[in-house]
Amino acid sequence: MDGYREHVLDGASAVDLVVALYDGILRFLYAAIAAVERGDVDGRRQAVKRAMDIIIHLQARLRMDVGGRPAESLSEFYAAIFAQILQASQSASKPKFEHAIECVQTVRDAWREVARDPNAVSGSARVLTMPGRTQPETDRGGSSVEAAAQSSWTA
Repeated sequence: MDGYREHVLDGASAVDLVVALYDGILRFLYAAIAAVERGDVDGRRQAVKRAMDIIIHLQARLRMDVGGRPAESLSEFYAAIFAQILQASQSASKPKFEHAIECVQTVRDAWREVARDPNAVSGSARVLTMPGRTQPETDRGGSSVEAAAQSSWTA
């Protein structure tokens, strides 16, 4: 399954990759809830750690120097959701995990909308970078989209 995911993400845009990271956060938060329901402390901790690792990665990729207020807002969101997940884990609280899921889902849906229509947020600053993209890709209109090693996109 991991090989399939990697293959699918090879042709993904930078925004699609962000959406995939948010999907990962959600998957691990649901796993944390399942662990709480089973009374599995180690499973809960492992799932929470994986979700938090993704959040830390996303926050580290923010471009505050060029992102302006959108980057600041995302940074504040990541800090708040990190704290909320930590509290949910410490109290093994299914409702707190569910609230975190709702918050992450809302932001994930906004990124999904950007992936569908890049012009939905025209004029916004570039706020994130995604490493490791080395080959140009083509958008639906047939034009080349630069996806170099430190590519950034509009958010």
